[in-house]
Amino acid sequence: MDNRIWAEISEKQTGERCLKTVHPTGLTIFVCPKKGYRSTYAIFGTRYGSIDTQFYEDGDNQPTEVPAGIAHYLEHKLFENEDNDAFERYAKTGASANAYTSFDRTAYLFTCTDKFEESLEILLDFVQSPYFTQETVQKEQGIIGQEIRMGEDSPYRQVFFNLFRSMYHKHPVRIEIAGTVESIAKITPELLYGCYNTFYNLHNMVLVVAGNVTPEQVLSVANRTLKQAADKQVRRAGTDEPSEVVKPRVEKKMPVSKPLFYLGFKDYIPDGVSTRTPEELAAASVLLEVLAGQSSPLYNSLMEKGLINATFDSDYFDGPGYGAWLFAGESSDPDTVAKEICSEIHRLRREGIASADFEAAKNALYGRQVAALNDVGNIGDNLVVDFFAGRDPFSAVTASASLTPLAVKHLLDACFGEKQMSLSVILPE
Repeated sequence: MDNRIWAEISEKQTGERCLKTVHPTGLTIFVCPKKGYRSTYAIFGTRYGSIDTQFYEDGDNQPTEVPAGIAHYLEHKLFENEDNDAFERYAKTGASANAYTSFDRTAYLFTCTDKFEESLEILLDFVQSPYFTQETVQKEQGIIGQEIRMGEDSPYRQVFFNLFRSMYHKHPVRIEIAGTVESIAKITPELLYGCYNTFYNLHNMVLVVAGNVTPEQVLSVANRTLKQAADKQVRRAGTDEPSEVVKPRVEKKMPVSKPLFYLGFKDYIPDGVSTRTPEELAAASVLLEVLAGQSSPLYNSLMEKGLINATFDSDYFDGPGYGAWLFAGESSDPDTVAKEICSEIHRLRREGIASADFEAAKNALYGRQVAALNDVGNIGDNLVVDFFAGRDPFSAVTASASLTPLAVKHLLDACFGEKQMSLSVILPE
């Protein structure tokens, strides 16, 4: 390995390491060799997601605005070119391929046990080879339109997005990732090429490979496949999002056997674009484990009263300019569950978090993160997320190991305001 090309990054607690380089084309590449592993995971991502409906290109004073759902649309279309599609090519190497669009990124990935270099060449080639015509774009509008309508019939998607529409006034996180039937009808080949050339610039992208691989293999494929790209800068347009929610409660009737609910506490991000630090994310995980984890007094009380079942879960959900503390599940009385959660938050503020509870939650978090380092898919996904968020590789592990009770108390005291709370409910018809 040429140390002039690759920089080694290691995590002190576990010894986990990865290698990083910036290719002459502008693409940042991470490689995590894992000795003794049979499989290899590669993920090629761009800092472009469904929230990027407004953005500033080089030198622009006014934002460019595009229809909602165009990032997801691009993800679908890139698998096809004039001659064949990427899945047909992957079938010849035996790799298992997929892709996804989230609120803040789009990624293309595969897992393989052999023919790695051939599979990586396919990945880098088709993502760099857009092909859009009026005919293929119109065909895709019908396919994605059907996908959107299926989402409208899903109680689980509706309870989630109803919550975000009731929490966020302006931030595009309130819009479904696939957009709407009306918004995707505005998509043209010219718009697709424009967004592709803006966001699928190698300076705005990252490649991560983990598993049975060497950096020389990755660099060999990159050198013959990556295309030169101008360093075209693009930045997200921030939103002037109020701290309070739109409405405290929203409900809808759908064919479900038992009510579904999502309780959310909006996390205010003043500048509309930044994200939480690794330390804050670790503190959020520990706080939720203490507050509503399966060994918490709240969870056991709600179970004993029959107010929740095994579907109950909690999470901290965040991205550029948005964040929310979420509690979700099935319940015959979602409003009482919401009151019980608020009551437990007030109790913890009054009485404090017991040191034994803090240590147990902290150790559980650290254990999960260390275990995730044995999964090449988790390694790749987390490195992509952290890179786009401006966080160092393996920073989550380091942060959880050094977490203090004070950091958790700060979040408990600063968040969960009544004006930041909204409840979304799906009731049986």
